[in-house]
Amino acid sequence: MKRNKAIQTLTKAEEEVMHIIWELGRCLVRDIIEELGDPDIPHSTVSSVVRLLEKKGFVDHKAYGKTHEYFPIVSREEYAGHGVQSLVSKYFGGSPRMLVSYLVQSQDMNLKELNELMKTLEKNQKK
Repeated sequence: MKRNKAIQTLTKAEEEVMHIIWELGRCLVRDIIEELGDPDIPHSTVSSVVRLLEKKGFVDHKAYGKTHEYFPIVSREEYAGHGVQSLVSKYFGGSPRMLVSYLVQSQDMNLKELNELMKTLEKNQKK
């Protein structure tokens, strides 16, 4: 699911709905409402969020009469990658090394995880 268009950042509500769409794959607005677990959320509110996601290029739909089935066109991994790139750019001067250094120094990453990361980096360099 590679895209040429830049990925936009989602609001908290959009991200919550998008996570459900990623989980379900293809779904109707009523499926999303059911997954949200709050029957008091109006159908129109969720529908508006889904339409915003479509406008931002995250989902598309197939129409069956008046019913719309939505599906993701940006993968969870693609969005996560955008988030990591944004984090590195904003807080670590664009340096992934500074991010890893921060994670190690703040003890958020143990030696085993660091070793696994190093192995992954070595594999990627060989490709």
